[in-house]
Order: sequence, then C-alpha cells, then structure tokens
Amino acid sequence: MSNDIDLIIEPGKGIKQYWRDLWRYRELFYFLAWRDILVRYKQTVIGIAWSVVRPLLTMIVFTIVFGRIAKLPSGSVPYPVLVFSALLPWQFFSNALSESSNSLITNANMMTKIYFPRLIVPASSVIVSLVDFLISFIILIVLMIGYQFTPDWKILTLPLFLLLALLTSIGAGLWLSALNVQYRDFRYIVPFIVQFGLFISPVGFSSDVIPEKWRLLYSLNPMVGVIDGFRWAILGQNVQIYWEGFTVSILLVFIMFYTGLRYFRKIERILADVI
Repeated sequence: MSNDIDLIIEPGKGIKQYWRDLWRYRELFYFLAWRDILVRYKQTVIGIAWSVVRPLLTMIVFTIVFGRIAKLPSGSVPYPVLVFSALLPWQFFSNALSESSNSLITNANMMTKIYFPRLIVPASSVIVSLVDFLISFIILIVLMIGYQFTPDWKILTLPLFLLLALLTSIGAGLWLSALNVQYRDFRYIVPFIVQFGLFISPVGFSSDVIPEKWRLLYSLNPMVGVIDGFRWAILGQNVQIYWEGFTVSILLVFIMFYTGLRYFRKIERILADVI
C-alpha cells in the first residue's frame, strides 16, 4: 500500500480564514515590499533622490503658475508650503495607484505557482510609496523652517490623515489591479487618471477657491478630503475644513475601500485562470 499523500493547498474561503492567512504570510509581504523598494531605485543615477526631485519640481511649477501668474490666494501661508503640503498625499496616492494597478500582472508567474493571499501583492507595492512619502516629508520640514512657519497642535493628527490616504490608495489600487487583470486596457487608463486627477484635485491651489455652491460636488473626489485634511493638520489655523464636503470624501473613501476589497476577493478566486 502506498503511503504517499497528495497535499492540496486552497485559499481560505471564509473571511476569518483569509485574514489568518494574511498574518501567516506576513514575511512574504515584507519580502515583496523590500524587493519593490530595491527594484525601484536600482541602476538609477541619483537613486532615492528621485523622491525629492519630482515633488520639488512640481511645487516650483505650481507656485509659478498658480501663485505668481494666476495669483490665487494662499492666505497667510507661503505658497510653496501650501502646495507641498498637498503634494505629499497626492504623490503618495498617485505613486501607490501606479504601482499597485500593475502589481498582479508583474507578479503573474509567482501567483500561478503557489498559494498565498493575493491581497499581499498590491498592498506591498503601496509600501514603496510610503517610503517616498517619508523622504518627501523631510523637504516639507526644510521648507517650513526656511519660511519660519510653525505648525500648531493639529500636526499631531497627521497620522490619521496618512491612514486615510493609505485607505484611499489601497481601495483604488485593489479596484484597478483587479480590473487590469480582466481588461488589460486599464494599464493605459491609469496614467490618464493620475494626470487628470492632479489638476482636478486641490494640489496647486486651495479648496477655498472653489465657489461655495460647487464645494459639495467637488468633494465627490475622495482626494479632496485627504488633501484638505493634510493641510488642516500641517497648516493649522490658517486652513479651515469644509466639513460637509470632508464628510462626503471620507464616506467615499470607505466605500471605495470596502467595494474594492470585495471585488478583489471575487477576482482572486479566478485569478490564476485569467492572468
């Protein structure tokens, strides 16, 4: 009689089992995140300095166009500080969206060979953007010191808004990574979303320039609430939050995260067959 035993590994079908699997495979999450960080800056001339150069150049362009030419108001806040405080969450979101949307396709070979919770792949790609965020935050500190701008106690709430930006990035990333598997056209749509979103989000200007009658509609862009929250935390009493719109943006973030997770789980079950 043969004593050979065939072991079949199947994904946990229950949500509790799935979360337990995520914890069991946490080392794979760390490995993928570290690999993506190394690959991102491998064989680049200035390496990790790209995390500084890109937002810095964007800040300069926006300050000239919106601050000097268009002369949009910034209150008592220096315009470069106003712009950079919004660039932090926007760059985090846009980089995370670009990385996570292609993450399943990039790791297709690995996913067709072994089982692990596929949620690890887009989630780990977001960590690269978090590293960029932390590096860019140093530039904001330098700017605030240069302009002698001191934040108040609200800066202590910044981690909450960073968590909100993280949920927004993961939620959108889950949607687009799953859609990209089924419809490869989405790899061409994502750069357009990022480019278009930069100009319809209050990055180069304050949300206060939007007419009052359009503020609530404008807040249907989830990044409006995220950016306004960052500015409120960093710039303190110099910025007021439009709480009705902020509530709408927060609600949309949680809806996008929840539905993105549900849709991703649906696609995950057939991922190996369609990828």
